[in-house]
Amino acid sequence: MHCLLNVAESVDNPVGKLLIALALGGIIGWERERRGRPAGLRTHILVCVGVTLMMVVSEHIFEKYKTFAADSIIRVDPGRIAAQVVTGIGFLGAGTIMRFKTTVRGLTTAASLWVVAGVGLAVGSSCYIPAILTTLITVFALFLGPLFERGIRRDIYRTLKVCVSGTEPNFTSITEVLKNNSMELQHYEFERNLVKNEVQYNIDVRYKDETLVPKVCDDITKSIRDITKLGWE
Repeated sequence: MHCLLNVAESVDNPVGKLLIALALGGIIGWERERRGRPAGLRTHILVCVGVTLMMVVSEHIFEKYKTFAADSIIRVDPGRIAAQVVTGIGFLGAGTIMRFKTTVRGLTTAASLWVVAGVGLAVGSSCYIPAILTTLITVFALFLGPLFERGIRRDIYRTLKVCVSGTEPNFTSITEVLKNNSMELQHYEFERNLVKNEVQYNIDVRYKDETLVPKVCDDITKSIRDITKLGWE
């Protein structure tokens, strides 16, 4: 840490700040790149370096025009550009978030871009210790976070699709099977096909044990004879 801080202080100039931003943004971006995320090494480097440049320019403008009197018509605030960066980076982060069926991917990458923007602002403002610490904490979270998450028993949300033939399908039997297998019914929809005389159920459920899925399918098949389609989404 002291070594990194000494290097940072020795290059406390616009060029040095951009190089520091290149290194810190590259460290976080490398982790995202190795995981095959849509925003990887190049994106994180460009964001961190770009934001650092914006902050350097902002401070330069402030130093250039700070000699104006307090009652002058010109008002200079070095925090204005930084405020625009904080809100504007959200548009770039939103582009990395993708919805795939019932899951959402890209939230962590969007958050890492947001953090990298903060690191860039810190470097541009010569706040090297917070920038380096934030980078280390971020890398720690990205690398070791999944190891801790594996031990967390999280809720699983899926949709059970059941197609039953007949005029009076027994929906109660399906709910009983779900209840007996510790699956909680969240919401359901059904659609009746008058031509084929079938009813399509879309049942949103919540559970914790993925191994229960095949057992639920077997129990539903045994309890309802006239099933034509059965699957999960």
